[in-house]
Amino acid sequence: MNWVGFKTLTFREVGRFFSVWRQTIVPGLISSILYILIFGFTLEKRIDNIDGIPYTLFILPGLIMMNALTNATSNSSSSMLQMKLLGQLPDILQAPLSSFEISMAYIIGGMVRGTINGILIMVVGILIGGMTVENPFQTIAFIFIVSWAFSSIGLLLGQLSESWDQLATMQNFILTPLSFLGGIFYSIKMLPEWAQLLSMFNPIYYMINGLRYTILGISDSDPLYSFLIASLMTLIFTIASIKVMENGKKIKQ
Repeated sequence: MNWVGFKTLTFREVGRFFSVWRQTIVPGLISSILYILIFGFTLEKRIDNIDGIPYTLFILPGLIMMNALTNATSNSSSSMLQMKLLGQLPDILQAPLSSFEISMAYIIGGMVRGTINGILIMVVGILIGGMTVENPFQTIAFIFIVSWAFSSIGLLLGQLSESWDQLATMQNFILTPLSFLGGIFYSIKMLPEWAQLLSMFNPIYYMINGLRYTILGISDSDPLYSFLIASLMTLIFTIASIKVMENGKKIKQ
């Protein structure tokens, strides 16, 4: 294990998004505040509560999860694709770093960004929405696991994409719809039976409900399933991104 090289590349990935915090952190905070003000405080007048929880509090875990997984995915995918398009990736590949070390550095960078954004949105929810977190440790741990999973997904997308258009297509037509259909603004109990069945095949549905359970103590799905699916996704996509790095598919050209 090349700890010096691994640490250097990891710090580079973490410092990359910190250096442009106005683009990587502030937009998520502003959009979440707008969601709380518009969807929460406005619709709460029409939707009294869901499962005994005020509507504004009900949507907050979904907003936290959406920001965490979106930022985690964007960080690793954009960093990898940028390195490919600028022709800088061969320099890293020629360094005395294994595929495992390179992949871990990118994944950790995305995980840190996703976790930080998720925690900041949680703080916003506490300050603005009056949210109380029932299990703070479990909440942060779950945000960490999901951020890791989607950071590895982002790395995989960045490895397989050949242009910004391809990457945007994958994110806009897969990640974004799954996020909004995962139960951020509603309980699936409010949907027809066929829609409830389809929601069961959406992995982000389990991510949102797992976090909702750790924060509010309610969930439309078994919290154990949420943890198992998040852990399984973390393992599968981490291994997949490392294997793609080793094989050099669309990487070592």
